[in-house]
Amino acid sequence: MRVALVHDWLITWRGGEKVLAHLAALFPQADLFTLMHAPGALPRELAGRKVVTSFVDRLPLAHRAHRHFLPLFPSAISRLDLSGYSLVISSSHCVAKGVHVPPGAKHLSYVHAPLRYMWDRFDDYFGPGRSSVPVRLAARAMRPFFRAWDVESSKGVDRFVANSHHVARQIARRYGRQAVVVPPPVELERFTALPLEGGGRGGYFLYVGAFAPYKRLDLAVQAFAQLGLPLWVAGSGQDVKALEGAPRNVRVLGQVSDGELPALMRNARALIFPGEEDFGLTPLEMQATGRPVIAYGRGGALETVTPATGLFFDEQTPGELIAAVQRFDAWEAGFDPAAARAQATRFTPAEFRAGVLAELSALGVRVA
Repeated sequence: MRVALVHDWLITWRGGEKVLAHLAALFPQADLFTLMHAPGALPRELAGRKVVTSFVDRLPLAHRAHRHFLPLFPSAISRLDLSGYSLVISSSHCVAKGVHVPPGAKHLSYVHAPLRYMWDRFDDYFGPGRSSVPVRLAARAMRPFFRAWDVESSKGVDRFVANSHHVARQIARRYGRQAVVVPPPVELERFTALPLEGGGRGGYFLYVGAFAPYKRLDLAVQAFAQLGLPLWVAGSGQDVKALEGAPRNVRVLGQVSDGELPALMRNARALIFPGEEDFGLTPLEMQATGRPVIAYGRGGALETVTPATGLFFDEQTPGELIAAVQRFDAWEAGFDPAAARAQATRFTPAEFRAGVLAELSALGVRVA
């Protein structure tokens, strides 16, 4: 059986790519297909794999400004030649699930989110202040096409798997299809290796993540500018302007290595998680160290954080986040680090593997 793994792009190493690595572990001989691949982007888990890219990969600036080529993505993904493959597994948050599958082949699609730029996250990327007027007008003009393409291309999927119930509901609403929920695998060993006692002594609150518009780093910066409390920011991305004019109490760390992250989390008072996420990997890593989360109470955070392990706020405004942080001292008095770690360790690679294998079995595919 020849297996093709399709991923939107291989430029960074984040949550979606970590899921891809676990899918690839099920099929050591599988080939990778993607819109574009930056040299050096593959970790050792995927080293040596055959990687097939689309024509977008050969365009100038594609790796540095890939989202500017969004109008080309549907055509590019559909032109990837998967002839001869009998099983296709797509890992999709943009267009990967729209790949054309050969006749007779099975297609299992693991969806991190439906085409987020054109559905519920449109204003986060193209709203006022997020993009120039010409880009915003062009995006609005293209939006009906992208939505129609996204729905039509869903018909080429035999079986959908969602990373959360939040995403499964979106799949049902957008595509009229049912999806089984298989949460992403979370590698927690380096976080759970730290002692539970003594956490939070750094005195700072922490934001960790990509600087993507929907993650609302701007909200965290605005709130802590008013609070005057220390906020440490770890990450990088296109929404770096959210840090413009940040006060001295906001410390920008840049990209933090995997080795540095566990101690950084354990020493923080709480993780600030202001975006509406599809799943929410970072809160699980934080809870694995025995520390709590202050999260916007929508989306995937409601599936990875409990009222015993985190404090929720209801509206994405600086005032609501400020109020939550101000409640934190009283709330923390009843916080149990062991409960946070127990919540995190519910999400394991073994559970992910079992869930994916069950879905493949439902397609008639047996994996040794």
